[in-house]
Amino acid sequence: MMMRDYSKNYNELKRSMNKLGTRIPNTLSGFTKLHKASTTSGVLSKKTKELIALGIAITVRCDGCIAYHVHDSLKAGSSSEEILETIGVAVMMGGGPSVVYGCEAMEALDQFAILEKNETTLG
Repeated sequence: MMMRDYSKNYNELKRSMNKLGTRIPNTLSGFTKLHKASTTSGVLSKKTKELIALGIAITVRCDGCIAYHVHDSLKAGSSSEEILETIGVAVMMGGGPSVVYGCEAMEALDQFAILEKNETTLG
């Protein structure tokens, strides 16, 4: 398995989505509104909603979604343990392919945790 750079993947995805938004602004504007409305805290916290999105990303095997939702789960306050348990639920729901993509999510978690640790020590 080739190791991906999830921080780079996340940043490239954000840039690509912004570019796509200039080309199909109505669609991306609608998607952005849907994303914000769906992940805003309500009865479920933003953190819980990001963990749900991550579990779904793993089961549908979406590399970019995994990078995005590991990143956003951490930013929403998820611990490494919560993300790892989310990976476990995704494996239960998605079987063998979710094990593979669960490993991808774990690698993303490890990479983002290192970046966060470095930012904390340097900043």
